[in-house]
Amino acid sequence: MLIGGQACIIYGAAEFSRDSDFVILNSTKNLKCLLSALKDLEAELIYVPPLELKYLEKGHACHFRCNRKDIKGLRIDIISKLRGCDTFDKLWERRKTILLNGKNSIDVIGIKDLVQSKKTQRDKDWFMLKRLVNNDIILHKYKAAKERILWWLGECRDVGVLIELVKRYPKIAKEYVLHRPLLKSAIAFQVERLNEELRKEEECERQKDKTYWAPLRQELEELRHRRLRFVR
Repeated sequence: MLIGGQACIIYGAAEFSRDSDFVILNSTKNLKCLLSALKDLEAELIYVPPLELKYLEKGHACHFRCNRKDIKGLRIDIISKLRGCDTFDKLWERRKTILLNGKNSIDVIGIKDLVQSKKTQRDKDWFMLKRLVNNDIILHKYKAAKERILWWLGECRDVGVLIELVKRYPKIAKEYVLHRPLLKSAIAFQVERLNEELRKEEECERQKDKTYWAPLRQELEELRHRRLRFVR
């Protein structure tokens, strides 16, 4: 299932990306199919860890560079777990299927899950998260179900847009304050306070991401050292 920058393009939040990122079902059968596809693409592993069930299960990403003539240089990143997101089965239920040339299709992560997956340590991911939500608001502002409005109120990171949302949907906004207290500042039009609360909210997510990746990064360092010793 396609994720990352290429998925952002599909949802109208254009991002230049040299990579194709995929989240996969981590099973022996599926991994066998994936290895066959990578072989056809003449893809070589460019970093640790190797593409194995045990590393995918821990949350590692595996990175490949394609050498087949028609796609030479294309990088493919594979992962089976997204920090803060549901299991693959649940992500799959909410996927979006895109038709390609009326014949083939590709499965893309749902926009809500894509936004959740962008809550990382990287500045560019927070910028893209903001664009994804704002674009969805623009596309559906004239016809949005309550569930979608609640999602906007929970994920919007644009001060001006958030204030407009609480004005447009005051009753729903007041209901959702318990889930996202900073909406009180939006309702009261307290711009400076709202900016600060959004900053703190983002910093909290960044810290969660750092904590999540710390042991995985440590394991990667150990794997790199082992590989260097083996090469020598």
